[in-house]
Amino acid sequence: MGYTAKIDLSNKNIAITGAAGVICKGFAKAVAKVGARVALIDINLDKAEAAAAEIRAEGGFAKAFYANVLDKASLENCLAAVLSEVGEINILINGAGGNHPAATTDKEYYDEGDIDNPDLKTFFSLEADSIKKVFDLNFTGILLTTQVFARSMVKTGGSVINVSSMNAFRPLTKIPAYSAAKAAVSNFTEWLAVHFAASGIRVNAIAPGFFSTAQNAALLYDENGKLTARSHKIISHTPMGRFGEVDDLIGTLYWLSDDNFSGFVTGIIVPVDGGFSAYSGV
Repeated sequence: MGYTAKIDLSNKNIAITGAAGVICKGFAKAVAKVGARVALIDINLDKAEAAAAEIRAEGGFAKAFYANVLDKASLENCLAAVLSEVGEINILINGAGGNHPAATTDKEYYDEGDIDNPDLKTFFSLEADSIKKVFDLNFTGILLTTQVFARSMVKTGGSVINVSSMNAFRPLTKIPAYSAAKAAVSNFTEWLAVHFAASGIRVNAIAPGFFSTAQNAALLYDENGKLTARSHKIISHTPMGRFGEVDDLIGTLYWLSDDNFSGFVTGIIVPVDGGFSAYSGV
């Protein structure tokens, strides 16, 4: 096998769920720049189309598609459209996910008497429906999407790249459902890697740490643009001393996407977190 220092995905068709989000939009732009034909899939079709238009304006190939990753029929309709307009998928990036305030506790630690405070959202008052929604969005959505899109990939081989989180390594306070769901994503990534190994499908995951984006700016910065107390804790436990940026993920994405570089790599979860998951706090 010949080696080149240049990433070349010009022979790849890539489907990305959650493609209207900040990180997966960045993924779509990055793979299009190195020649991939990209299907941007999202429940918000208008935003996915806007992202696809940006890629086309830069000379890349991109088309937007609607799908609800929790509705198998919706995913099957989406796949039919993708096969018709883009072609057989070689790489699937499962990026749809997120948290919800209803599955988040108000405090990091339980204090005596909290259970009797009706105005406080504690572990004991989290509702099953809210927890299920977060878990389904992050885990079940990946399972269903892979069931649908990998049906053709098992005949030709390919790569599945899941988006996990550093929460899978170090569960964060206040967000039990999201942390548990991302841990499930990492475990499922390993399971799928073994299950699909003989079919030529590699399965890996990228686990981003704390990234500063427009979506979470209100959580990381106060009204004066200063770091919140929680942000100070994050930075102090990140050995590299800063938040991540989407560009910090692209090298790992390229590596896992290109068979020339990672053709014998499957079943791993790569933390891209500035060392957060490795730091003990002392």
